[in-house]
Amino acid sequence: MAKAKSRAKARAAGGKKAWGGRFREQTDRLVEAFTRSVAVDRRLYAQDIQGSIAHCQTLAKAGVLSRRETAMLVRGLQLVQHELDRERFKFLPQDEDIHMAIERRLTELIGPLGGKLHTGRSRNDQVALDVRLYLRNRLTALVSRLLEFQRVLVAQAKHTCDVPMPGYTHLQRAQPVLFAHHLLAYVEMFERDKGRVRDAQARVNVMPLGSGALAGTNYPVDRQHTASLLGFAAVTQNSLDAVSDRDFMIEAASALAVIMMHLSRLSEELILWSSQEFRFVDLPDAFCTGSSMMPQKKNPDVPELVRGKTGRVYGHLVALLTTLKGLPLSYNRDLQEDKPALFDALDTVADCVEVMTELMRRLAVDREALAKALQGGGMLATELADYLVTRGVPFREAHAVTGRIVRWALDEGRELPTLSLEELRRFSPKFEPTVLQRLTVQGAINRKAQTGGTAQKLVERRIREWTKILK
Repeated sequence: MAKAKSRAKARAAGGKKAWGGRFREQTDRLVEAFTRSVAVDRRLYAQDIQGSIAHCQTLAKAGVLSRRETAMLVRGLQLVQHELDRERFKFLPQDEDIHMAIERRLTELIGPLGGKLHTGRSRNDQVALDVRLYLRNRLTALVSRLLEFQRVLVAQAKHTCDVPMPGYTHLQRAQPVLFAHHLLAYVEMFERDKGRVRDAQARVNVMPLGSGALAGTNYPVDRQHTASLLGFAAVTQNSLDAVSDRDFMIEAASALAVIMMHLSRLSEELILWSSQEFRFVDLPDAFCTGSSMMPQKKNPDVPELVRGKTGRVYGHLVALLTTLKGLPLSYNRDLQEDKPALFDALDTVADCVEVMTELMRRLAVDREALAKALQGGGMLATELADYLVTRGVPFREAHAVTGRIVRWALDEGRELPTLSLEELRRFSPKFEPTVLQRLTVQGAINRKAQTGGTAQKLVERRIREWTKILK
């Protein structure tokens, strides 16, 4: 008799969970804390309620719920969202995740009818739906942020369209380019990033609800109707895949990692350019910090942090890949670990794009420092070699001749534009008076007039094109 009472008590304790009917023991407190995810997934509440309302309407269409029941459930869900929106919702220790917290509160508000909400649904397809809805919204917002970043870069390019600077390979001065041309390179990068995000959205925009725990559902639900209510372009075609698939997260995380790589490259250049060794740009004071010890310091903390956070986003991509690499079909609790990685990657990238947009909006370019950097280093050497080619000299021979000229000029402490025709002819009789017109920075820039080149007329035209595109 005593044993029977003990078992009944244990069943009652286990029964406090939505899934507790089968259990004799109450969940250990240590396990409660270890498995609880509501602190992370609570940000999905709006999507969870949106999906639940669509689910109710689909159940009504299938005849599983009456009109009155559907109306009460929808109204109750709206009341729960009202509390969550205004941060009046009280989470309880037994709330394992946002899904169970919402269902628990719904039942408190409308009574036992709340227990019908989960008919024909599992948390497995429910969470897959919520994350897809959430990610779809966040990626759309990210595209908008990238668009604004591009606009700022194009505006800066327009202001600096007549400013030449050294172009670099191997971080060594190579050939002159326009500063605007350099900025537009990043506009191109972020355009590709937008494309990757939109490509990822296509795979995100597939509706998994109706897949049940893994095998589908016993109720005649119209999944296309649910997808239409939620704005999905398609529905998943395999229930096992639908509840276990996180490819769409990995694809999004990969796109986020590439965005951070581009931001990090720009950050690295800003760090270099703002140093006293370069002085190409002056970062806005409001985006820098000083030293607690050295009064003269102006530290480029924002681009340094963006560069540092890049590794963090890379880590989240690797974490998602690692979590999924050994999982048998279908759902496994390991997948609870997908959301911290995805959410932090989304937050980090959004914050970095926003802060870099504002920094670049207020960036000051030092024209004098850039002009000074164009002096020395033989940056017009390629112009000499190409001139010889136009005079019939094979390029390899022209390259060697020019190399000897550069070496002699360095030994003499001379700049190439200061060399006379007679001095140049010591190295090749092919030089004519017209060569002297080649040895100017602006001439070198404007001769790069093929599509994609740095010639000023092309850069100005590309700025106009981008201005139109980004509207």
